Amino acid sequence: MSTFAGTGSLVRLASRRDRVLIPVSVLALVAFAAGSAQATIDLYPSLTGALEIIRPLVANPASVALYGPMTSLTLDSFAVFKSVLLGGVFVCLLAYIVVRRHTRTEEESGRLELLGAGAIERRSPLTAAILLGTATVVATAALTAGALAAVGLDGRGSFAFGVCWLVMGLAWVGITAVAAQLTETTRGTAAISLGALGAAFLLRALGDTAGDDNPARFLSWLSPLGWGQKVSPYGDDRLWPFWVGLTAFVLLVALAYRLQERRDLGAGLLPSRPGSARGSMGSVGALTARLARGTLIGWGVSAVVIGSVVGSIAANLGSLSSSDTTLDLLRKLSGAAGGQVELIDIFFTTELHIIAIAVAALGISIVTRLRTEETSLRAEVLLTTTSRIGWAASHLALALVSTAVVMALVGLVAGAADGQRSGDVAGSVGRLVPAALATVPAIWVCVAVALLLVGLVPRLTGLAWAALITFLLLSELVPVLGLPDWMMNLSPFGHVPSMPAEDGRLLPLVLLVVAAAAVAAVGLGGLRRRDIPA
Repeated sequence: MSTFAGTGSLVRLASRRDRVLIPVSVLALVAFAAGSAQATIDLYPSLTGALEIIRPLVANPASVALYGPMTSLTLDSFAVFKSVLLGGVFVCLLAYIVVRRHTRTEEESGRLELLGAGAIERRSPLTAAILLGTATVVATAALTAGALAAVGLDGRGSFAFGVCWLVMGLAWVGITAVAAQLTETTRGTAAISLGALGAAFLLRALGDTAGDDNPARFLSWLSPLGWGQKVSPYGDDRLWPFWVGLTAFVLLVALAYRLQERRDLGAGLLPSRPGSARGSMGSVGALTARLARGTLIGWGVSAVVIGSVVGSIAANLGSLSSSDTTLDLLRKLSGAAGGQVELIDIFFTTELHIIAIAVAALGISIVTRLRTEETSLRAEVLLTTTSRIGWAASHLALALVSTAVVMALVGLVAGAADGQRSGDVAGSVGRLVPAALATVPAIWVCVAVALLLVGLVPRLTGLAWAALITFLLLSELVPVLGLPDWMMNLSPFGHVPSMPAEDGRLLPLVLLVVAAAAVAAVGLGGLRRRDIPA
């Protein structure tokens, strides 16, 4: 039998299972980059007007930490300022999802052991996952480069942009493949891969914000995200960092194969800690919270960091131009109707809405754990001592409470940071915490949609992530491209009041909560009636 027997069949199987998730995600990322670039070009047809906002962004350490450095003082570079790093992070997340789904998730559920009983060689599942993840990253990079060139950006710079995303994505294909060999659970794989992504973002931020003569500048070279940024699309257009990323990819894949040979099927190289002789958790809710403890701590730390960065950027907004063009751009992104609105309030509204979409991922990940517990057959054991509704409700309650707490924490930290500028910490916190909490009902709708899929069509649970990416796309592109309002209304975030740029309205929030409750109830009802794998 060939060393990689059955790989082709597994690739076709994995592609079929992800026939919705991958195309929707790839097209959303392409549209995000190209749509943002087109909107910027339409708003700033000449470099002269754009320079009013470019120069303060380049000089602001907080914006550099969040979005990365501007590659050059050109309109093309400005058009992709947010897309280079943030889009690259989403590419890494997509690579992680694909590789983990077809390695550790399959192994933990027991399906991989069943496939191994046929004409499938031991290395084939890992190879198939790496091939599919690599193809997804390459397709995303290539299509995005072509789309950017099609909207009028420089051709060589567009190619370099694709290389930038390719370097980042390939690195996370390799990192996730290694992580899947180290732990015996999908949760552990997520902790290692996503933890590495957070560490890479932090190292890059520290390196990018260090002075030119500061030794800390070298830290960006320790981050795969930093390697991608060294390509400098629409600036120096360097292509040699691709070889750095490719070398890391090859070494990580080789390490993954080596580690796979040293472990048993279903096990990981890192031993799991034995539990206590006697359990101390008295309810299924306590168990759910304990299993999600690491995730919640990570999101709490991220909320503090993001809140402080957003608050710091706002403290420097006085250096930005208050021209009608700049205000119009920010007003469209925030959803503010107009009138006499302060630039800082418009900025906070825009950033809080984007952060809320990201925090929705926390709620979705908690709820979709229900499906993972099912496929791994742990749910069958747990349901001998508790009801289905109680089990599902514990995940739903944790998702609802944790997302609200994270958003409140973002508003609190951002308000405290902004209060240092204005000298009124209490006033800033009093404005931003309610504004952050106003986005929570829309987040809850996303959580309810995930529960609906788990309860009614569990095979399509992954569509919850595709829906979230679609909501992000609608929020970013509909306002700046002037598309019909009904398209924005397809997203729950399109109904969130534009606080603090405008006064809050209670009715939309109540309707969103009612919609979330109704959708969640249908999902719980479906879960109660359908079969549970045994």
